[in-house]
Amino acid sequence: MMRVLDGIRVADFSHVMAGPYATHLLRLLGAEVIKIESPDGDAMRYYGADRRYDGMAPAFIAVNAGKKSVVLDLKAPEDLRRARRLIERSDVLVENFRPGVMQRLGLGYADVKSLRPDIVYCSVSGYGQFGPRRDWPAIDNIVQATSGMMSLGGDPDGPPMRVGFPVVDTLTGQTAALAILAALFRRERTGEGEYLDIAMFDATVAFMTSAVVPYLVTGRALERTGNTGYSGQPTSAVFEAGDGRYVSVGVVQQRQFELLARVLGRERWLADPRFSDPERRRANAKAMQAELAEVLATRDAAAWEAELSAAGIPCGLVRSVGEAVDLPGLEDRKLRVPLTVPGLPGNEHVAVVGTGILGSAGNDEALGPPPRLGEHTAEIVEWLERD
Repeated sequence: MMRVLDGIRVADFSHVMAGPYATHLLRLLGAEVIKIESPDGDAMRYYGADRRYDGMAPAFIAVNAGKKSVVLDLKAPEDLRRARRLIERSDVLVENFRPGVMQRLGLGYADVKSLRPDIVYCSVSGYGQFGPRRDWPAIDNIVQATSGMMSLGGDPDGPPMRVGFPVVDTLTGQTAALAILAALFRRERTGEGEYLDIAMFDATVAFMTSAVVPYLVTGRALERTGNTGYSGQPTSAVFEAGDGRYVSVGVVQQRQFELLARVLGRERWLADPRFSDPERRRANAKAMQAELAEVLATRDAAAWEAELSAAGIPCGLVRSVGEAVDLPGLEDRKLRVPLTVPGLPGNEHVAVVGTGILGSAGNDEALGPPPRLGEHTAEIVEWLERD
């Protein structure tokens, strides 16, 4: 994507992950993001067990590259005045304090709108700015639980299973960024700003539409299927290969099954009444998976991935995150954005993840390093006091 947000300034009052990820995406699209931090700094600066990275923890680097940092104590009248001056000069405000905090500071939407009538003001919270759960505290794994997400993971006879990374935080940030872009587009047409109320719970339920809508239509919840895919087909599952590594096979359509049988030299499956169509294969899932597992155990996982993928059969090696991001070609797809962080332990030359979007207008996602705490305070305060 080209830098479509050049000239847009974001006053970023957010911290930890969901809000900063939203503003990270806006920064990648060209916006200037000024991060307002307390004197103690964003808690994510110190996230993790390795104290060598204090102040510039990997999780902080992930969503703050290229931003500017100004330290303002919002309880101090002079700094609160500066915050208002910054808001007057900004197009977007993002905050993810507990509901009511910004209002108590005199920085709620009504207050801010009097300073900048066309501002796009985005509040990110656990359960929204109103409703019976408004004041409940929420972090990623809590909303994974309360939204029903955990109930979808794991084996049918096992406990609920958490997704192994902060998926709620990142999908909420994506949702907020999308909402902000839509509001900016609306402002271009109407000249009017907007207040956006983005809840982690709401964003998660919307994200789970493929599980939620079947319940809304039928009144029945989806059953947990472990590593078997959404289709419930036994040929859409994870299998151990001959080298002890795993492959995920995604054969869900009849024509794919017929192709799989031929490629594996198991044409007899096509004549077996247990496996003749998707419903019969589902009814005989254990037998089908046992037969397929026996074949896949004869070769290495990488060999199966290459052969079956080349034949048009969905198949992927189960990789670690490290293996996935070291695959060739990711720089060409702008998925890895090179970054230099001076003084970072071990290696100053690292990378962050791009937007995941490629467009014919081109990509320019060059980023500066994440800011040190208060790195731009003097510069920004001088600018705020200038006029």
